[in-house]
Formats: sequence, structure tokens, C-alpha cells
Amino acid sequence: MKDDAHTATQVMDYLQSVHVEMVAYLKELVIIESPSHDASAQEDMLQRLATSLRELNFHTEYVPGKVTGGFLYARPHQRDKTKPLQLLVGHCDTVWQKNTLQQMPIMEENGRITGPGIYDMKAGLTQLIFALKALKANELNTSLCPIILINSDEEIGSRESSYAIERLAKVSERAFIMEPPLGLEGKLKTARKGVGRFEITVTGKAAHAGLDPGKGVNAIVELSHQVQRLYAMNDLDKGITVNVGTIQGGISPNVVAPESKAVVDVRVRNHQDGITITDKILGLKPTFSDVEIKIEGGIGRPPLERTLRNQALWQLAQSKALLLGLSLEEAIAGGGSDGNTTSTYTATLDGLGTTGDGAHASHEYIFGDQLVERTALLTLLLLSDSIEKDQ
Repeated sequence: MKDDAHTATQVMDYLQSVHVEMVAYLKELVIIESPSHDASAQEDMLQRLATSLRELNFHTEYVPGKVTGGFLYARPHQRDKTKPLQLLVGHCDTVWQKNTLQQMPIMEENGRITGPGIYDMKAGLTQLIFALKALKANELNTSLCPIILINSDEEIGSRESSYAIERLAKVSERAFIMEPPLGLEGKLKTARKGVGRFEITVTGKAAHAGLDPGKGVNAIVELSHQVQRLYAMNDLDKGITVNVGTIQGGISPNVVAPESKAVVDVRVRNHQDGITITDKILGLKPTFSDVEIKIEGGIGRPPLERTLRNQALWQLAQSKALLLGLSLEEAIAGGGSDGNTTSTYTATLDGLGTTGDGAHASHEYIFGDQLVERTALLTLLLLSDSIEKDQ
């Protein structure tokens, strides 16, 4: 059987034999700096990945974005249409600007490989490519057909690519998300908080602060009352966080502020809490008369919850890890990913990238030896038989 210990050994032996090639490929991806807001840089990265996939006999389609670098879709050239689909999702954008390599060069030291975007998530993209290489080199056939979507806007909310992710998730039996795992233990992400964003605009009335202060209505003062109400909505026991991240307002120190704005970040663990907190925020009322409050926004990324089908996929990963001598742990992540989107429609397992640390931080790195282990785990998952999608 393709999921027995012999196959696990076969896959590990192959990946260890190409470890140097894997590291070289990973470094190549890191060198192609790809900040989220640089569409041309994203196109270079996606075209490099497309070349790798075509070499593996995949058909690729590049879909340019309107304001982003777009996304890459890939499927086997000779797809057996009787097979169900399994979706691999990754992103090639990073939070780092061009020329960051000058301050954060690629280095190998004490088993760590450093570089901008290496952990989040160019190691995951490398794993994706080499898991497919392992299947091809060892003539291992999957019972589910792998399809791939790599976007360039995940770090900024996946606004242009979410529709494609949704469509593919709806027709796939499961989804593997190549985000990095959590912590130095490399915990897989079996839950993620839902993420919402709201913008609150308060309109008051301008007046001279010295001559006619009573004729004005201060929008900043009104907003300060709303901020207190927002913070009262925090419930850490339930995992509900409401954070007023930015505030702006007023036009001059000697003018009663006619307008103020706040942008609010919301995180929730489950769908119902998202509905409840959304209703509370949209239902905020003015404290003072002659003030108008406009509230826009909502939960943009639904929570990735520990549903039965998601837990079945997690248990599958645990069993495959044991074949490789690995002991996996699970965790909940406070941040969102494209796994939040796929989980709405199909079984989802997140955090399948390579263990390391420093996402979005100047010390970003992975453990070089774990690149092989985590790629082997992904390969065995791709070889696994179906689980029930509708659990």
C-alpha cells in the first residue's frame, strides 16, 4: 500500500538525496523578493513557480490581478477526471520590501537558514514543488488529484484571489495550506480566529475653539466614547478581541473637530461570535445629539474551526507523521490565512510549512533539516485516501 512504512522510507530517502537541491531552490525563491504591493515582482515569482510546475507535467494558468500580482493555478496535464480533487494553497507575497536582502541576507548557521520570507512562506512553496517531485520520481500515484493555487495577496487579505480559492475549495475533498507551523515545536494549525475589520466615521460640527466652542460638536470626543464601548466588547475567555488600531480626526488645534475616524480589528474563534460582535459594532449609537456615526465593515475571513472533517484530516496527519518518526501537536493561531476560507467549504489542514520562527520579523528563519521532514509529511498526505468531505 502506498501509505505504509515502506513508502514513508522511500519518500524520506529520496528527499534526503535531494536536500541540497531543495535548499538551493528555496534560496532562489527568497532571492526573488516579492513584496505584496509590488505586482511586477509577484509576476516574476509566479512565473518561476509556473516553470517548476510545468517541468512536473502540470498545466499552469497565470491570472493577473487588477492591483496585485494575481495568482497561479495549476493542475496535472493528464488529469483523471474520475478522481476527486485535493487542493494545495500557498502564497508567494511577503511583508518585506525590495532590497531587504541587504539587511537580512540569506545565511546558514547552526542548522538555521535565514532570509526575508523564508519561513512565511517560501519554504512551504519549496515543499509543494518537491513533494510533487517525490511523487514523480518514485512513480507514486495519488488517489486524489492535486490542484494548486498560489496567490500574491495573502498578506494583504487575499481580496483579489479569495473568489478563486472559494471556487476550488467547493469542488475539492480537502485542502492543504502551506503556511508555516506554529512555534518551535512545529504545531499544525487546526484552528484560526476569524478576522474582521470595521471603519467608524463620526461627523460632528466645526466651530472656533476659542470664539464659539459651544456652537461646535466635537467628533473626537464622540469617538472617544465609542472607543470605550468597543473595548468593553473584548472577552478574552471566549477569544474575542476588539482592537482600535488607528484613529485620525480634526483639522486644527483651534477648531472643534468636525470629523474623526477609527479602524477596528476584530478576532473571533467561531462563526456565532462573529455574528454577535458584528451586530454589536454595527449597532453603536451616538452619545451626543447632532452627531452622525457611519460604520462599515464586517468579518472578512471566517474562523477556521475544529470541525469533524478538519479534525479527521488532523488525525490523518498524525498517523502519517508517525510513519516518519514525528510526533505532531496542534494549535490555534490568532491570525488568519486562506485556510479560513477553504475551511468553510472543505476539510482543511493548515500550517504544513517548515518549522522555524520570526514570521514578519528580522530574525526570520527555518530549521534546514526539517525541510525534508515536512516535505515528506506533505507527500504522504497527498498519497492518502479520501476522508468524508461532509463530516
